[in-house]
Amino acid sequence: MPTNYALRTPIYASAYSTTSGIQSAKLLLNITGVGTPVYTIVKEASSSVRVVFEIAELLRDYLDVVFDGTTYGKNYIAFTSTIQFFDAVNAGGSAVGSAIATTSGDGWEAYGLFTDGVNPVLPFENRTTPTWLLAERRPSTGVADDDFYVFVPDGVSGKVAMISYTGLVTFESFNGTDTSITPSTGVKLNITRINCTKYGTGRKITFINKYGVLQDLWFFLKIVKNIKRTNESFQSNTITSNASTVSYSQTDAPKKLFNTQAKQTHTLSSGYYPEYANAYFEELLLSEYVWYTRPEDNQPNSDETIPVIVKTSSMIYKTSLNDRLIEYTIEFEDTFDYINNIR
Repeated sequence: MPTNYALRTPIYASAYSTTSGIQSAKLLLNITGVGTPVYTIVKEASSSVRVVFEIAELLRDYLDVVFDGTTYGKNYIAFTSTIQFFDAVNAGGSAVGSAIATTSGDGWEAYGLFTDGVNPVLPFENRTTPTWLLAERRPSTGVADDDFYVFVPDGVSGKVAMISYTGLVTFESFNGTDTSITPSTGVKLNITRINCTKYGTGRKITFINKYGVLQDLWFFLKIVKNIKRTNESFQSNTITSNASTVSYSQTDAPKKLFNTQAKQTHTLSSGYYPEYANAYFEELLLSEYVWYTRPEDNQPNSDETIPVIVKTSSMIYKTSLNDRLIEYTIEFEDTFDYINNIR
């Protein structure tokens, strides 16, 4: 049964020994499939004092998060860590006792909150497994099978991640007509269908949520695309001369431009969501991996998926009491320049 760790939150590997004479400790950090230890770290240590290493950032160096627009893969690494004590500084002298197996499991592009404590593991918040790896309805209605919802256009299929009793993460599929699915685990996912014909079929944003898995979030209303140009300039010399005269051409611009480039931004309106969906937009705002599926510029009947960043930097949590209808407008920016400059 794998333990699923959140690598955007500090993860600690630690060990303790009462054997006398300890002066140093060595951590070996291994990642499945890499071979030799990817990190070896040595620090001073003492008998009867717990030695602690922070390993989350080290592991994230080896975590590749990918999404090609269609394949909902699991972005994680499997790792082990051991700590060996020594009777001399810098892991010299002789080993004291056997190597101690410490924090090990699967590492995800996930994060725990301050209230989740040390070494948080999926699915956080004291939720029991099996469960869907997306924000649950809060506060709970107390009604059975009323905890998990997704909102998608009519006729659209999709995938949602779930975690089993044993800690195994899988993606469960639903088709374009489903209004709910209940996998063999017995936990129901409710699918609310949205008719957004005025604005087409909506726009899909896919992001890595707080549980480290891909999640789709649909924006159903207004779409605004913007392009912003940047460049530099210099004043050139346009004077020409010969033996008899000095002149310049009125069609030769004295001010010359160079390094002209542009960025596109996309402002999307979510449409109306229930209050408990605030968590979806919060997790989108805090995600470091976001993709936007949109019609291709030259082939509007075909979609393309591009990486974007969430340019909106803050949000006010909306409530049905204060706002009645809950809608978010979020600005996204392409992660690449408009004029191709990949070299």
